[in-house]
Amino acid sequence: MNTTGIFTNPRLTKALTGLSRGEFEALLPAFGVAWYVAHKTKPKRQRRVGGGKKGKLPTSADKLAFILLYMKCYPTFDLMGFLTGRERTRCCRSVQDLLPVLETAMGRHLVLPKRKISSPEEFFRLFPETKDVFIDGTERRVQKPKSLKKRNRLYSGKKKTTTRKTVIVSNDKKQILLMTQAKSGRRHDKRIADKAGVIQAIPQDISIWTDTGFQGIARQHQDTVMPAKATKNHPLTFDQKQNNRAISSIRVISEHAIGGYKRFKAAADIYRNRLPNLDDTFSFLAAGLWNFHLAQAA
Repeated sequence: MNTTGIFTNPRLTKALTGLSRGEFEALLPAFGVAWYVAHKTKPKRQRRVGGGKKGKLPTSADKLAFILLYMKCYPTFDLMGFLTGRERTRCCRSVQDLLPVLETAMGRHLVLPKRKISSPEEFFRLFPETKDVFIDGTERRVQKPKSLKKRNRLYSGKKKTTTRKTVIVSNDKKQILLMTQAKSGRRHDKRIADKAGVIQAIPQDISIWTDTGFQGIARQHQDTVMPAKATKNHPLTFDQKQNNRAISSIRVISEHAIGGYKRFKAAADIYRNRLPNLDDTFSFLAAGLWNFHLAQAA
C-alpha cells in the first residue's frame, strides 16, 4: 500500500483516514512500537531471508494508514483488496491483526474512553477538572438475524429496526469519558446505565445533563439537569418549553461528541462483520480516535 498519495491533499487525508497529516504523524510512533511489541515474540522464520511472497504493508505508516482507512470508510474486504492491491482474505486478517495494535497505540496516548468506573473517588482521580458531564444513549444498526428470537432481542422500538445500543458519558469539551459495552437495542438507556454503574460512579457535586430517556436519575444524583416531560393530561407550559430549549442548547454537546466518533463509518454504518462484539470494538476505537483528534487540537 502506497501512503504517498494519501498525504498529497489535506482534505483527501482527512477523508480517507479521519485524521490530519499532523495527527497521523503524532500517532505513528506509538503505533510502530505497539506493532513491534505485539510481534516480537513470533517464531523465527523457516524460509530463507527474502523468500516468500512480498507483503503489501511493509512499513508502520502503511499499516496505520490501512487500518485508519478501514475505520474511516468501512469498505467491504473486496473493495479494500482492490484499493490496496491485496487478496480480500489477507485484508480481513490484517484488520484483525491491526485493531489490537491501534488500541494499544491509543492507550499509550491515554485517549481511550473508560469502559467502567467503580466509584466517585476513581472518577475524580481520572477526571479531576470535570464539573459537568453529559449522558446520552446511541444506537447502531445491525443486520437482521434469521432467528426470530434473536431479531426480537435486538429490535429497537425507537429506531424501528434491529440495533445495538451503548451509553456515552462526555464532558463540556466533547471528549468521551466513558462508553459502556454495546447491548441489544431492546434494552432501555437507563437500564444499561444502571447495569454499568454509570450514575453511581459520578460524584454528587458534578452536574449531570441528560434527556428524558433517563427518568428517575434525579433520585440517584442530586445535581441533575433534565428537560421537563409532557404527559397527556399535563402539557408543557410556556416557561417549561423555554427552559427545555435552554437545556437542549447546552446538552447538544453530547450529540456533537457522538457525531464526532461516528465520523468513522466503522462505528456508524450498518454492522456487517460476522465476529461477535466487533461492533463494540469499532465504537471504542472510534471514540479513542475522536478523543485523540481533540487532544491534538487543544
